[in-house]
Amino acid sequence: MTDDVEVEFGADGLVPAVAQDADSGEVLMLAYVSPEALERTRETGRAHYYSRSREELWEKGATSGHTQAVGEIRVDCDADTLLYLVDQAGGACHTGHRSCFHRTVNGDHVGERVFDPDEVYG
Repeated sequence: MTDDVEVEFGADGLVPAVAQDADSGEVLMLAYVSPEALERTRETGRAHYYSRSREELWEKGATSGHTQAVGEIRVDCDADTLLYLVDQAGGACHTGHRSCFHRTVNGDHVGERVFDPDEVYG
């Protein structure tokens, strides 16, 4: 048995976490994780993050139903970034796209829209 890696949460108490589709390798989103969010993710197997704008813990998909089942959590070499390998139900992006990375820096649309956010969020 191995010991847990001590995650290096930043001065704000957060670390970035990349959510990646466990099967396809597609990068779905980047969000921030607090110690409590990491603990809840490990306990439940469902992705939890910390909203910097709302200043609160949130479970991905609690409102939309577009959940992330976390199969594995990886930590980078500096222990200051996480990688959630997930099974994404529906879209990961609040704009209705499968991935938050649905456009290029030139403004070209390259991602798939999988739901209407007006129907989901009202």
